[in-house]
Amino acid sequence: MKRREFISLLGGAAAWPLAARAQQAAMPVIGFLSSRSPGESATSEAAFRVGLKESGYAEGENAHIAFRWAEGQYHRLPVLAADLVAIRVAVIAAVGGGPSIMAAKAATATIPIVFTFGGDPVKAGFVASFERPGSNVTGVSWFSAALAAKRLELLLQLVPDASIVALLLNPNNPEEAAPQLPDFEQAARRLGRQFHILNAASETEIDAAFRALVERRVGALVVGADPFLLSRRQQLVALAARHAIPTTYSTPRICLGRRPHEL
Repeated sequence: MKRREFISLLGGAAAWPLAARAQQAAMPVIGFLSSRSPGESATSEAAFRVGLKESGYAEGENAHIAFRWAEGQYHRLPVLAADLVAIRVAVIAAVGGGPSIMAAKAATATIPIVFTFGGDPVKAGFVASFERPGSNVTGVSWFSAALAAKRLELLLQLVPDASIVALLLNPNNPEEAAPQLPDFEQAARRLGRQFHILNAASETEIDAAFRALVERRVGALVVGADPFLLSRRQQLVALAARHAIPTTYSTPRICLGRRPHEL
């Protein structure tokens, strides 16, 4: 996350409702809506607090933060978003991918929403354009979902003998899964590799996916950019190590301290 850019947007989005409610509430509430879990998001949560403090919002001093975590269960997000609206938060930070953004956007057309997203927010329908987002939604995207093909190319430079490759996606997050699929398929064909597309939206399905990888003799795996798959990084790294499957992930923090065959 580009913390300064995200927090700057959050502070700007919050400014007008905070001013408007200055006489109504002693301390404004900032909503934080995530599809992920608090434990595995500890570093992101800490960075969020630091960024807010750098922008003049100190938790417990001049602002409260209302955290709502779906813990990988995307169906809970609409209820969590509605709860933030009900307690009249001044702004909602929607993080953890497309499902959080959709839930927040569906819950309110007036409370400012600031998101982080790995895909194209215009194609996903979250904003009207990059120059003029429109409505009450704006945010930051790092387009990690557009890098699946490039990550495959880099991985095959390390394991050029891998004749069969695979892409692991979360089917419950189509906003980020959909753009990765055609790019990966085109790259695999161009590089002359057989390929498989596997889906996993739970811990059990991740285990099943790796059994399928072994059965199909997959020699290289690209884990798609997705908040749920990121939250299961320890499971993914352990399985890749156990089965000795060269694997590339969507963020470098998964790979830090790992042996080469786990990268």
